[in-house]
Amino acid sequence: MSNRLFQGLIHQMKDAVDRVIGVIDENGIVISCSELGKIGESRVSVRDELSYSNDFIQKDGYTYRTIGASAKPEYIVFVEGEDKKAESTSMLLAISLSNIKALYDEKYDKSSFLKNVILDNILPSDIYTKSKELHFQTDVQRVVFLIKFYGNTNMPPFDIIQNMFPDRNREYVINVGEHDVVLIVESSDASDPHEMEKIAKQIVDTVNSEFFAKVGVGIGTTAVTLKELASSYKEAQIALEVGKVFDTEKSIISYENLGIGRLIYQLPTTLCEMFLREVFKKGSLDSLDRETLITIQAFFENNLNVSETARKLFVHRNTLVYRLEKIRKLTGLDLREFDHAITFKVALMVQKYLTAKPIKY
Repeated sequence: MSNRLFQGLIHQMKDAVDRVIGVIDENGIVISCSELGKIGESRVSVRDELSYSNDFIQKDGYTYRTIGASAKPEYIVFVEGEDKKAESTSMLLAISLSNIKALYDEKYDKSSFLKNVILDNILPSDIYTKSKELHFQTDVQRVVFLIKFYGNTNMPPFDIIQNMFPDRNREYVINVGEHDVVLIVESSDASDPHEMEKIAKQIVDTVNSEFFAKVGVGIGTTAVTLKELASSYKEAQIALEVGKVFDTEKSIISYENLGIGRLIYQLPTTLCEMFLREVFKKGSLDSLDRETLITIQAFFENNLNVSETARKLFVHRNTLVYRLEKIRKLTGLDLREFDHAITFKVALMVQKYLTAKPIKY
């Protein structure tokens, strides 16, 4: 149970209760209190007495009451005073915190269950049974976001994302690494890629502006069953990995938009080397200077339109035609022809892939 959750509730109740109130943990230590100076005090004797008595005692000017009905109290609430008001206040406090604890524990169980699902640590036959126990809806669409933090932040990545998505019945935040956090969102718009990218953009913008940190967000495809969440998580992982190679300037990568990059990423490096040697029989990509590579990139970005590319590069149309002819002579590929342009585009992506993942002998 989170001590901060208890402290937050105690702080909110402080103005409504004109007495000192707080919570003691199973070790007899005050973990939350309306008087901050008392946090950390040891009240082991109280814990021991409550273990062998009824659900509440009055001692040394305070009324103590256990949370829940277990034989060994996990948490104890206390209220200043030994009168009837202290007794009734302690009962209300115990009931309130007990309900909050039950909701928190259910949420924790759900998060643990979902973590086992996405990591394939649970048998498929057990998914259905456990989901019924935890009251998961089976007809809801869900999407997995993998959020990777680059560098350190003042606040743990898990807490940052958890605070951004407080709806604990439809949004589940799961810690999967020191810098990796998974967000699972239940939504009727889960199949709409634009809506999912809005959520990813919200994450990126908030982390950048408020925590001055850089993150990458991988988005998996829509899961229509709980079992499919494992596939959505793997797709989000692949999206980030492929994005690091082919879309280095992007911070949001959707698996559905990976295109041919997904295929290239799965090819053996030896096969990629062979492809480049066959395509560039006359010369290699290394023979092209920076200006030529910028020209090629601009030509692709402008859909092989000579006039539009020349305008974007601020060069005369004839200058661009000359450069394209130079490329044809060096590589044997005329980028003005669609088939040649496709081959060249794939070759550039293969070269990027080899640079990121060199052959190991």
